[in-house]
Amino acid sequence: MTISFLQKTSPYPHWEYSNTVIDSLIRVVPERGGLITEWRSGGKELLYFDLERFMDKNKSVRGGIPILFPICGDLSKGYLVAGKEFFLKQHGFARDLPWSISLLKDNLGIRLELSDSKETYFSFPFSFALTMDVSLKENSLHISVKIYNQGQESMPCSFGLHPYFQVSNLQKTKIDGLPGKCIDQTNLKVTNASDQIRILDQGVDFLSYPSGSVRLIDCLSRNVIELIHHEPMDTTVIWTDPPRQMVCLEPWTGPRNSLVTGDRKLEIKPEEYIELFSTFQHHSF
Repeated sequence: MTISFLQKTSPYPHWEYSNTVIDSLIRVVPERGGLITEWRSGGKELLYFDLERFMDKNKSVRGGIPILFPICGDLSKGYLVAGKEFFLKQHGFARDLPWSISLLKDNLGIRLELSDSKETYFSFPFSFALTMDVSLKENSLHISVKIYNQGQESMPCSFGLHPYFQVSNLQKTKIDGLPGKCIDQTNLKVTNASDQIRILDQGVDFLSYPSGSVRLIDCLSRNVIELIHHEPMDTTVIWTDPPRQMVCLEPWTGPRNSLVTGDRKLEIKPEEYIELFSTFQHHSF
């Protein structure tokens, strides 16, 4: 059988989808925020995943591909809806809630789904539904997201992914494709992207707006991860957390605080939806 979609218990409870023809698989934990914990391409595991921390449910996840919704980053203050103030924790709530999982009709990947609940209404007073289709193709991971506004009022939001990619050595890692200037998210100042890339091993958190794809290059393993952008999910955030040997290469729809500032904020009309795409390709040099 070339396609396999199985529920497993080891080394932690998860669903495993694999395609032996292209030698690729993903592991997903839907009840922990729809988290993709592993992505293997051509027999190589590409994601960083701290299993010990993951097993401690009192700690935030470090690894895999967390899903960010209805905001990316944090808010400087509450945001207003019909004159009432609401508050959201960093990166929203989607990464903490249980999702449902199913096999795609074409058998080429899996679908994750999340919808509003009494719990989400306390911080995000909108009726919504999210579907995230994750498809495996040769040397690539394709993600398609639909955000449905099921209510009668316009719905503001942001969406992002927070992939952790393992690298051999942060000092031997390069990033190509970024514009010359970026925004240091620790102080919100404009700085040089090249200066930030030089200090990956010291810890960075910066945002940029590239015009094309961005490549994360591991000079020791000779692995390359290429993030191919699709507007409006074309904001790129780079984050490192040394001594962890990983780089987060994150596609967002807009910057932190967008529900307050309006900067690149998505607005979905009543009973309509927006579709977002992101592609990660893996190759060697």
